[in-house]
Amino acid sequence: MENSNSEDLCGVEPNGEGRVDDPASTSSSYRLFGRQATVHQMMGGGKAADVILWRRRRVSCGIVAVATFSWLLIERSGISFLTLCSDVLLVLIVLLFLRANYAVFRKKQLQTLPELVLSEEMVNNAAASFRVKVNYMLLMAHDITLGKDFRLFFKVVIALWLLSVIGSLISFFTLAYIAGIIISITIPALYDKFKDPVDRYAGMIHRQFSKHYKIVDESLHSRLPRTLTKDKDA
Repeated sequence: MENSNSEDLCGVEPNGEGRVDDPASTSSSYRLFGRQATVHQMMGGGKAADVILWRRRRVSCGIVAVATFSWLLIERSGISFLTLCSDVLLVLIVLLFLRANYAVFRKKQLQTLPELVLSEEMVNNAAASFRVKVNYMLLMAHDITLGKDFRLFFKVVIALWLLSVIGSLISFFTLAYIAGIIISITIPALYDKFKDPVDRYAGMIHRQFSKHYKIVDESLHSRLPRTLTKDKDA
């Protein structure tokens, strides 16, 4: 018994104050965004998840290269995004039309193209998902308007302020390039590689934020008139 206890104590390092911390107590059970599955499963678990997590490096590098080239072309040339998309589609349609007529002239049979049809089930699922998200946003707006959730109000204000600041510094296409391509294809991969330390530090920040929020909420709640607090609790 003495040997086992001494071995356990040897495996535990004292902290800066001279106390011995239990490893089980220091390990954080906090998961970023309430993650219950692996990052690959959260991304869908298919080919798209492999590309986002850089498990198909060639495809991921190709997406980043094409997006960067398009961004540089639009930003440096001054061409609008709508004009560029229209020109690309115009050239593509003209080439396909000439290719089809050339094949008919040479009496060659073209390779059949698959028909792209949206099924009723896909449309219904997309509409149902969109309806749920819109209802959730309306519920958030309702709670903020009535002052029921101070934390939600604080998050929305900070998010809108950050969007306003970012929008005044960069263009919309640059923001879409950074947020839609660079961040979406790098942050999940980095989080998948360093998820344990990220979860640990995120848990520490979350606990500190919750503690300060509780202090602010209690101070605001104590300053409200008693009639308002009774109505709010009811």
